[in-house]
Amino acid sequence: MDKLTSTLEFGGILSPKDIALFSGQFKKRQLKSGEHFQKDGDISHEIAFVESGILRLYTATPDGAEVTKYFAREKQFLVDLESYYSLKPSNNPIQAVVDTGIYSIRKSAIEKLSLEIPHLYIFIKTISEAALLTKIKDNDFLNFGDSKTKYLEFVKRYPDLALQVPQQFIASYLQITPQSLSRIRREIR
Repeated sequence: MDKLTSTLEFGGILSPKDIALFSGQFKKRQLKSGEHFQKDGDISHEIAFVESGILRLYTATPDGAEVTKYFAREKQFLVDLESYYSLKPSNNPIQAVVDTGIYSIRKSAIEKLSLEIPHLYIFIKTISEAALLTKIKDNDFLNFGDSKTKYLEFVKRYPDLALQVPQQFIASYLQITPQSLSRIRREIR
């Protein structure tokens, strides 16, 4: 709960009283490696906060291949925003990459708390914008350069992920084949 509380202090937007009220609505869960927080076709009614471990948000291509779109690490929130706001089924499952401890909060609890915590909307907007900026910066390196350049940039930005995430998930995130990633790793050792 300490990591959640310290993350809720981000930007000084919420008062200590607001943080205590907000954090008290989160439920702790443990996910085993490979277990889903959200399955394909579920409507996103909850936001996850990663206390420990790693989550990935992914999609499946028409031929059934999985493409990792995003990794959430310790002290980060994750939700499929489109499903969360539209209340339509998600085609972006969220899965634990390794054994992962999360705190989750239901959308209905946030809506109720928004009436009691005046700055909650601003806090959520700030966190969402920070995550969006990170994703935009990632897209810059994911869409340009060769496979080796992408992998080296990934390792530079996310050394913790490079050590913990299985190779097939990194390869799908970088939009390269696992074989190419193996070759690149051998070349740079």
